[in-house]
Amino acid sequence: MCVVCGCGNGAAQGSSMVKPASKLPDGELKYKPVAADGHHHDHHHHEHDHVVVNTATGDLHYGQGEACVSIPGVSQSRTIRLEQDVLGKNNQFAARNREHFIHHRIFALNLVSSPGSGKTTLLCETIEALKRRGSMVPVGVIEGDQQTSHDADRIRATGAPAIQVNTGKGCHLDAQMVGNAFSRLPLHGHAHGAGHHHGQEGGQGGILFIENVGNLVCPAMWDLGEAAKVAILSVTEGEDKPLKYPDMFAAASLMILNKVDLLPYLRFDVQKCIDFARRVNPRIQVLQLSATSGQGMDVWLDWILDGHRGLAAQGEQAA
Repeated sequence: MCVVCGCGNGAAQGSSMVKPASKLPDGELKYKPVAADGHHHDHHHHEHDHVVVNTATGDLHYGQGEACVSIPGVSQSRTIRLEQDVLGKNNQFAARNREHFIHHRIFALNLVSSPGSGKTTLLCETIEALKRRGSMVPVGVIEGDQQTSHDADRIRATGAPAIQVNTGKGCHLDAQMVGNAFSRLPLHGHAHGAGHHHGQEGGQGGILFIENVGNLVCPAMWDLGEAAKVAILSVTEGEDKPLKYPDMFAAASLMILNKVDLLPYLRFDVQKCIDFARRVNPRIQVLQLSATSGQGMDVWLDWILDGHRGLAAQGEQAA
């Protein structure tokens, strides 16, 4: 995980660590500990006591230890301590972001996916579709990539304000990055209004789209203060992605199956993909759409606007 390999400094949603969403049931695969030299031993040291091997196939699994990850020369207990130390600070920033968003009726969505799933195209089409619908809700976008401002430039071409966040070698956004970027968006000013002081309720509110770095692993762990994670899966990727990357789909409130206009040309089993996602996360919602053809976009817009209205009502009750 990135918090112990050195690419980031932030926090997991709700707790210091996120455990794997779909560990295999005991006995489903006949695993035994294996040493670094490939031989089985009766004594195990911390360097390899969490490495297991499928005795039928020889497959190795480095994620079955208590820390759910393997770092050469580092024990499972120390790995956990490292994660807790690194992740704790981000939880504080995420809590601050979430409180800020709720107070000011900002419906923040964290869009996560593999590279090439169509996140930016979906965002551009979503912004245009909201305008065609006549929505008066302000919109802002935070774009996460390792390098370039290409995606933010595409968003700004729609007329929506966007801030590009380049992470360098980092493989995900963290809560502090999001807080810094949000403070530079006009949406932040709309939420505050003239003469606003922190701690006051009010503001028109708005919708904040956070397009995370394309990665189905690390962003699952990092709470940005969002109202929901939205996992976007292109039908060109294969229906087993929810099982291969279970933590992401376990953390998501919604899975979007994108590029469904390509289904006639692919061998993609939609129902099997949905079944896999609900095996990992029984509560996950699923939408099927095509950002290019427009199929399913109305349901997606309804989901967004319903979420914003719900957040606004929550803010009014708390006022």
